[in-house]
Amino acid sequence: MKKHINIPIFIPHKGCPNDCVFCNQRKISGTLCFDITKVKYEIEKALETVNKDDSTVQIAFFGGSFTGIPREEMLFLLGIAKEYIDKGLVSSVRLSTRPDYINEEILNILKSYKVKSIELGIQSLSDKVLLASGRGHDAACAVNACKLIKSYGFELIGQMMTALPCAAKEDEVFTAKALCKLGVDGARIYPTMVFAKTELEAMTERGEYIPPKLDELTDRTEAAFSVFCDNNIPVIRIGLQASDGLGDADGITYGSYESAMGEMVISRYYLNKIKALLKEKTEKLTVYCAVGEASKISGHKKENKQKLYQEFGIKQLKIIESKDITPYDIRIE
Repeated sequence: MKKHINIPIFIPHKGCPNDCVFCNQRKISGTLCFDITKVKYEIEKALETVNKDDSTVQIAFFGGSFTGIPREEMLFLLGIAKEYIDKGLVSSVRLSTRPDYINEEILNILKSYKVKSIELGIQSLSDKVLLASGRGHDAACAVNACKLIKSYGFELIGQMMTALPCAAKEDEVFTAKALCKLGVDGARIYPTMVFAKTELEAMTERGEYIPPKLDELTDRTEAAFSVFCDNNIPVIRIGLQASDGLGDADGITYGSYESAMGEMVISRYYLNKIKALLKEKTEKLTVYCAVGEASKISGHKKENKQKLYQEFGIKQLKIIESKDITPYDIRIE
């Protein structure tokens, strides 16, 4: 199977006049400005490192609401991408946008420029959470955008967040289940972080928002993750990617940022699966898992092992990788 490679072109906050309470897009993307004249250079530079014989390559416009940028800029960027598609150097285009910047006219344009994948920043499908987060649209708008995207045959990636203002675990599980029913082809889950110079920072300082502790944040994110796993929907990202600047004065000011959040959530998922399968205390336990998953079953800093020892009286725990087991599945003896 060929590897999937994205050539990311970041367009921070372009096309989005809305200011969500949590958003500091320039810091999240790691890009303070966008120079449209350097896009070809960035693509050429990236292609030099790609083995096209064993890779499927997409040009990915990330960071902003791509379909909301000025139309001439959007067409210019799509035109550049199509040049590389026509040359056979990349296969298609991926982009991220908002539900309220999706309509039939836009989707017809994207189709003509060989866009394959649309990542939709849904965040929540609870109206109270969307309102408290300042998203500027309601859940019905997001649902309609998902249905329209799927009707055009695009690959749809649903982006959701946990621990938003006014949200509870139940809201996040509801959002994950709804996205599965809407037919998403993949998902990203982003636990909420409090960035400097955002309204959420001010809300936190006024006591209107209380960032959850790391354990609660992990638990809530795992609850959403497990919904996607149970529905065979791949989760392609959990948590913000570690990058320079996240810890400085303009980065995260409150909350439980953890660069290993993805691993911690998956480890919690495995722990919950093991506990569900164990009916009684036992001194010896063997867990069979997919190749490459043993460390996640042990847990972040072997946390899972310690919890199993304490809760079930286990004295000997073996974790054995097997080619016969698929990721996120386990068998115990």
